[in-house]
Amino acid sequence: MARLKKVCVVATVPVALKVFMVEHINKLAETYSVTVMANSEAGEIYSFLDKRIHFIPLPIQRKVSIFSDLVSLIKLFKIFTAEKFDCVLSIMPKSGLLTMLAGYMARVPRRVHMFTGQVWYTKQGLSRFFLKMLDKLLVFSATNLLADSPSQRVFLIGEKVVKPAKIEVLGKGSISGVDLVRFKPDPVARIAIRQELGLDKSAVVFLFMARLTYAKGIIDLERAFTDVAMTCPQAHLLIVGPDEDGVEETLAELSSKFTGRCHRVGFTNNPEAYMAASDIFSLPSYREGFSLATIQAAGVGLPAIASRIYGLSDAVQEGVTGLLHTPGAIGEISEAMIKLYSDSELRASLAEAARTRAHTDFTQSMIVNEMAAYIDRLVV
Repeated sequence: MARLKKVCVVATVPVALKVFMVEHINKLAETYSVTVMANSEAGEIYSFLDKRIHFIPLPIQRKVSIFSDLVSLIKLFKIFTAEKFDCVLSIMPKSGLLTMLAGYMARVPRRVHMFTGQVWYTKQGLSRFFLKMLDKLLVFSATNLLADSPSQRVFLIGEKVVKPAKIEVLGKGSISGVDLVRFKPDPVARIAIRQELGLDKSAVVFLFMARLTYAKGIIDLERAFTDVAMTCPQAHLLIVGPDEDGVEETLAELSSKFTGRCHRVGFTNNPEAYMAASDIFSLPSYREGFSLATIQAAGVGLPAIASRIYGLSDAVQEGVTGLLHTPGAIGEISEAMIKLYSDSELRASLAEAARTRAHTDFTQSMIVNEMAAYIDRLVV
């Protein structure tokens, strides 16, 4: 009997596996012996993965730590040498670099990394140069690469980080596609969340849902909203996500100018309910690989206001499913918000187009099948 071929999926933190990779892992497990690795305990991993999936804990940190990273690299090398995987697949920058290096040293036949955005895109000087060189080292160590959007692939090729033949995109983009059974209009959730937040039917809710960081543009959005709030009496801003840059105090200071109009929710396991309660999705980010949340919101029926950058330009069709603005242009952001607040017909038209596109181009089953076919093609 032929040996079942072995695939290993590596991420820095378990939440990346939970949010982006569960369906991929389950699909691959139908054909391969699948192992996952992350900085986690088995109990957390098996809270969302089936126990037929083998788990190996990996002591890897998100932030740079030379000693810790060296320990992780050595452990990965030893595991890869012992397990003799046919393919290793990584997501996230740190786990990607270490996995590809260890896989190269252990001579794993297929080493695949999925790019989900470049930290160095917004950097300058030596910092940009150093981080870009690390990506080039990752690319050298990998046999195959994926980008989670067509425009990101074009960007990486244009920056001479990777050659065209080495990098592909699954479908039209995204890591895992949209679960449209989950992300859909939900009148019951809309009423419940609005009651919880003290919002009536006339409120027009702008939703920001992401990690609260300067790079995601949350401060820009709140500043833009101070202008919107003065002229749009029923406009509300709903901010959902964990504070990772210590911006809470700044947000509280800005929102004090329009008491009762800004609503704050931390991390949630029920993002679709807050999307259902909202009217417009807002992501004024400075860098994105694609933005799955934007397409998930589209599945719920939300048009988007987002930055005109690579990645987001794939998630949002300008003038069709949403409006784009220059990154950091607070005036443009507030102008777009006022436009969609004031023009309900335009808002409805963009919403319908966004939902149709989510169903046409970004279904989870489509992207998961694309990944399975991609791995099948590599692991022959």
